[in-house]
Amino acid sequence: MATDQGTTRETAETADDPLPLGLTVAAAAVAVAVLLPLVWLFRTAFGVGASEAVALLTRPTTVEVFLNSALLVAGVTGASILLGVPLAYLTVRTDLPFARFWTVAVSLPLVIPSYIGAFAFVSAFGPQGAFQRLLAPIGIESLPEIYGFHGAVLVLTLYTYPYVYITTRAALKSLDTTLIDAARTLRHSRREAFRHITLPHIRPAVAAGALLVALYTLSDFGTPAIMQFDAFTRVIYVEFNAFGRDTATLLSLQLVALTVFILALESKVSGDERTAGGGRSSDVVELGAWTLPALALCAAVATLALVVPIGILLTWLGDGTSAIGQGLAFRTEYALNSVAVAAAAAFVATVAGLPVAYLAAKRDSTIGYLSERATYVGYAVPGVVLGLALVFLGTTVATPIYQTTFLLVFAYVVRFLPQAVGSLRASFLRVDPALPEAARTLGRTPVGAFRSVTLPLVAPGLLGGAALVFLTTMKELPATLLLRPSGFKTLVVHIWTAYSSGYFGQAAVPALILLGVSGLSMLVILSQEGYDVR
Repeated sequence: MATDQGTTRETAETADDPLPLGLTVAAAAVAVAVLLPLVWLFRTAFGVGASEAVALLTRPTTVEVFLNSALLVAGVTGASILLGVPLAYLTVRTDLPFARFWTVAVSLPLVIPSYIGAFAFVSAFGPQGAFQRLLAPIGIESLPEIYGFHGAVLVLTLYTYPYVYITTRAALKSLDTTLIDAARTLRHSRREAFRHITLPHIRPAVAAGALLVALYTLSDFGTPAIMQFDAFTRVIYVEFNAFGRDTATLLSLQLVALTVFILALESKVSGDERTAGGGRSSDVVELGAWTLPALALCAAVATLALVVPIGILLTWLGDGTSAIGQGLAFRTEYALNSVAVAAAAAFVATVAGLPVAYLAAKRDSTIGYLSERATYVGYAVPGVVLGLALVFLGTTVATPIYQTTFLLVFAYVVRFLPQAVGSLRASFLRVDPALPEAARTLGRTPVGAFRSVTLPLVAPGLLGGAALVFLTTMKELPATLLLRPSGFKTLVVHIWTAYSSGYFGQAAVPALILLGVSGLSMLVILSQEGYDVR
C-alpha cells in the first residue's frame, strides 16, 4: 500500500505538462534581478587597473582591515560557542531551577538588533557613561575601555550566541537519551558519556550555529562602526562617503569572497548533519553544588544582554524631553515610512518568491534549482555591499529610480527574498500532489487548480514568509542609510542620526519600537518552528 501511494505521488509530480513557460520565465527573471547588483559590482571592480588594484589590496591598511575582520569573526564565533553550548545543556539536560524562564530569557537577546545593543553598551560603559557615574562616589573614576576589538566582540557575542544556543538546544532535544543511559550502565562517567555520545550528536548543530554567527559578524555594520573598530563593513562605508570608490569596491569584493567561503563551509557542514531520534529517558543531570554557578551564568547573560540595553533605553526615554533642534525630534511619519517600505518589500518578495519556490519544490528542473540558489546570494551578501552595488547601478544605469523608494524596496527584496522563498518552498512540499491533480481531473485549469487548492494550503507559509521579510526589513541599517531618498527617514535612520549627533534621548522611542517589532519576529519564528521551551 505504501508503495502504491509513493507511486501515485511520483506520478502526480512527473506526469504533469512540461514546465509552464510563464512560470519558468518568471523564476529566471527573479534570479537575474537578484544577481544584477553583484554583477555590476564585479564589473565596476574590473574597471580598476590591475596595478592599482594590487596596490590598494596590499597596502598595510587594507591588510589590517582583513586581519581585523578575521579576528573579529574568530573571537565572536569562539565566544558564542563557549556561551551557547553550556546554556543549551543547562536548559535541556539538567535540573536547572526555573528552566522554562531561563530558556526564554537566554533566547531573547536575538530580538535586539546588535547596533542598538552597541549604542546601549557605549552609553552604559563608555567614558562618562551611566555605570561610571554610579561608581564615581566610591572612588572608581574609570572603567575598562569599551571601544575597539574587545567591545565589538562582547556586544556581538551577546546578540549572536542565541544562534548557537538554539541550534544546539534543538539537537539536544532530539538526542536519544537511552544511549546515555546505556553508557552509564557500562560504567562510563557522565563526562565520558558526554564526550562519546552527546558531543558527536550535537557537533553538526554547534557548527551550523557557529557558522551563522560568523556570517552575521562578517556582515554587521552597526557594531564595528559604533565601537570604532575597523572591520570591512565600517571601512567600506567610510571609503564610500569619502569618495574612495575604487577602495570601497575592492574591499567589497574581498568581503564577498570571505562570505562565500563561510557559506561554502556552512553548506558542507549542513550536508553532513544527521538527525537521530529515539527514546527519551527521565535521566536528568543533577547540578548539586553547581546550581548557584549555573543560575549566576544565566542571570549574568540575561542582565547584560537584556536588562542593560532596556534600562539604558528607558533612561534615554526619560532624557528625551530636553529641548533640541526640530530636525532631531521624533515624528510618527518615521514609523509610518518604515512600515510602508517594509510592507512593500514583504509583498514584492512574496510575489517574486512564488514561482521560484513552486518550481524548486514541485519540479525536478535545473531552472528551479538555480533560481532558488540565486535568491540566497543577496541574503548572504552584507547589506553595506549590496547598498554600495545598487548605488553604483543607480548612478549609472538606473538613474530614473536612484534616490527613490523603488530602489530601496528592491534592495530589501534582494536582501530578504530567501525568507519568503524558504517558507513558501516548505509549504509547497507539504501539499499532497494528488489534491491539485484531482482538481485537474474535475476540469480545472492548472491556474485554477493552483488558485483553488494549492494556494489556500500554502497560505500559512506565505503569510509567515511575508511577516519575516517585513520584520527584518524594519531593522535593516546599512542598505537603508545608503539608498534612502533625500529627506526620507525611517526608524533606523532616526536612531542612527540621533545617536551620531549625541542626542541619545531621541533614539529611545524608535529603538523601543524596533525592539517590539523584533519581539514579534521571535514570536513568528517560534510559532513556525513549534519551539518547545522544555
